[in-house]
Amino acid sequence: MTVTMRGLSTLVPSTALSQPEVAEVFASQPGLSRLSQRIVTTSFGGSGIERRYTVLDELTLDGPAAAEPEYFDRESGLLLDPGTRLRNDRYEREASRLYVDAGRAALAAVEALDAADVTHVITVSCTGFYAPGPDFVLARDLGLRPGVQRYHLGFMGCYASLPALRLASQLCEADPGAVVLVVSVELCTLHLRTSNDPDTIVATSLFGDGAGAALVTALPPAAGERALQLDGFATRTTPQGEGAMAWRIGDHGFEMVLSNAVPSLIGEHVTGAIAPLLEPEPELGAALAAGTVGAAIEHWAIHPGGRSILDRVESTLALTEAQLAPARETLRDFGNMSSATVLFVLEHILRGAAADGERVAAMAFGPGLTVESALLTVRG
Repeated sequence: MTVTMRGLSTLVPSTALSQPEVAEVFASQPGLSRLSQRIVTTSFGGSGIERRYTVLDELTLDGPAAAEPEYFDRESGLLLDPGTRLRNDRYEREASRLYVDAGRAALAAVEALDAADVTHVITVSCTGFYAPGPDFVLARDLGLRPGVQRYHLGFMGCYASLPALRLASQLCEADPGAVVLVVSVELCTLHLRTSNDPDTIVATSLFGDGAGAALVTALPPAAGERALQLDGFATRTTPQGEGAMAWRIGDHGFEMVLSNAVPSLIGEHVTGAIAPLLEPEPELGAALAAGTVGAAIEHWAIHPGGRSILDRVESTLALTEAQLAPARETLRDFGNMSSATVLFVLEHILRGAAADGERVAAMAFGPGLTVESALLTVRG
């Protein structure tokens, strides 16, 4: 059975953040040590990011200032420190809108399918919680059938869209008539904060907001329709690194641990992590063993967790600059949007020069340290 991902669509909020301007604001906060100021300058300047997007209009330096600021007082230049409840309330309001807009965009992109055809919904996020959750909101606001099956993958981290696609593929293999709507929404900027902690500073320099959605089904694409065939998935947890990447709930938002050891850990274990994905196809398994897998697989959708992570994957797997361009350009234009980011990279590949029949390897990394990977084929 052939299962494909169709209607892949992405979107971001309307407020853009210039990386140099954000760096200046964070570096000027009172209470920062001189070392922290240097870390801010280095982290923001070396991130490979030019802009990010946020649902927080008050963070922009353009237009009128917020009358009652909650995150940033532009008049004083101070970053504020709202509690977790306020941040999560903002998540519920803003994320609900993005889930619906992203889901509607995916449906609009596939002429042969509409809301009445959707049999399952899978939502993904690690940046907020509420119930009834986004799966319920999607079903209600898109007018899905009353009996639509709903699942939410929550608080898994940056790799979660790949398990969501795997689950969707499994549902379609069990029911050839299934149409699964997968939507990821991450509002990482809700948890920005000023700090002297190096991990927090690095996280602050990377994360932005975004949403991605697609329909997964075994129903065949129309002639000429661009799609991605889902060929296989693999999961691996590295033997070290459990404490190197973590995401916890604090009194003033969610708190990220992002050690500078992460790129090294990924470089050390990425080859073994994707071996189970490639070994079922002998030619790809042999190419991986010979160090020529970059030549055997045309396109690589690597989650741009940061510039140094992409550098390490590129060198370890001997990939070309062109193969890393979709990931680097996604990082440059949007930052790290946690689980939604790999969908942006896949869309970049699909709307580019990828030809029918060419292969795509996707990888994303998260707490554990966990590596999720997928093998896909371009169709159309």
